[in-house]
Amino acid sequence: AVEEVRRRGHEVAHEEIIDDDIEMIREKLLEMLRREDVDVVIFMGGTGLARSDVTIEAVKPFFEKEAEGFGELFRMLSYRRVGAAAALTRATAGVASGKAILCLPGSPDAVKLALEEFIDELPHMVYLARRG
Repeated sequence: AVEEVRRRGHEVAHEEIIDDDIEMIREKLLEMLRREDVDVVIFMGGTGLARSDVTIEAVKPFFEKEAEGFGELFRMLSYRRVGAAAALTRATAGVASGKAILCLPGSPDAVKLALEEFIDELPHMVYLARRG
């Protein structure tokens, strides 16, 4: 994922593996929201239906606005590749503190799909998040 982001001309300011722990995820999100050198925060993993999948529960309360269409479109695109299993992801996106936030499944193929399809929209998403 990092390589794809860089290949498309974007800088990766931070990369870290975080446990499936709501408080740890929230702390990391707050840290990223405070940084001036961060425009987009991408979480990979924890979007499924297992008890340990808590990324959505950790991140969603911070959204000032949710981009509901992101999850819908991601599931539609995933359906074309993996069939009905696409319905089992809770991938979502939103904005907070002038930043775009994406919550993607942890599967490398899902991350690749999301980046291929949505990375070019992220600058506009950030622009909208920063408008008054």
